[in-house]
Amino acid sequence: MDTLTERTPRVVSAVKLLRAAERRKTGRFLAEGSNSVAEALHSGVVEELFFRADSIDRNGVVLDLARTSGVRTHAITERAAKGLSDTVTPPGIVAVCRTIDVDVDTALGTAPQLVAVPVEVSEPGNAGTIIRVADAVGADSVVLLGDAVDPHNGKCVRASAGSLFHLPIARERSVSAGVEALRGHGLSILATAADGEIDLDDADDILAGPTAWLFGNEAHGLSPDVVAGADHRLRIPIHGRAESLNLATAAAICLYTSARVQRRSRRN
Repeated sequence: MDTLTERTPRVVSAVKLLRAAERRKTGRFLAEGSNSVAEALHSGVVEELFFRADSIDRNGVVLDLARTSGVRTHAITERAAKGLSDTVTPPGIVAVCRTIDVDVDTALGTAPQLVAVPVEVSEPGNAGTIIRVADAVGADSVVLLGDAVDPHNGKCVRASAGSLFHLPIARERSVSAGVEALRGHGLSILATAADGEIDLDDADDILAGPTAWLFGNEAHGLSPDVVAGADHRLRIPIHGRAESLNLATAAAICLYTSARVQRRSRRN
């Protein structure tokens, strides 16, 4: 098997996918690391796979999975591996995947019960973490609204730890259109707000039904218009001296609380 270098056209084309414009143009993105690549293979979206020539033993299981799935694999040099990664220490295995986002109606399906909705979220690590939490709690989908980060961004893919490939992900540039689509699918729209009139600890009646949680931008939160348009505005109680919670932590608390209430409601 020939080892491809950073100058090989196939590698050069893949490196371009580190740029958002190229991802939009080609409908392709990169997933790196054995966990993400394995989940991408299981989901059937991998077109080809690159691995550092000295990592065969470490990545043997993933490479076997790729071959049994009919995915072409290419050994690459260390320099090529560095070029294909946007991390300081490249993991040495990268897959070229078809983009996975779908339209909002497809993501919501027929009877969604719990949906995570990052609004104008700009930090890819936060977006990826919310996707991972949504997957962990059993949410139906994640819908990114407004000028939100590309879920195919390398940092977002890594932060999702494979969850990007487990549940539907949608993007909608218009926040108002996205909220109306959520409402049209029978979801109650909940906004996180520090001055919300309902305490999360006292919201079981609200959380028992189909729910879409809106989570705002890291720096500015949700806009006043979006908060005002929600069906309910909830606050997370802080019993200690912390001034606030970061976005990913707040999302995890809200989603886990909703999932717990919904599971208990179904049992009753």
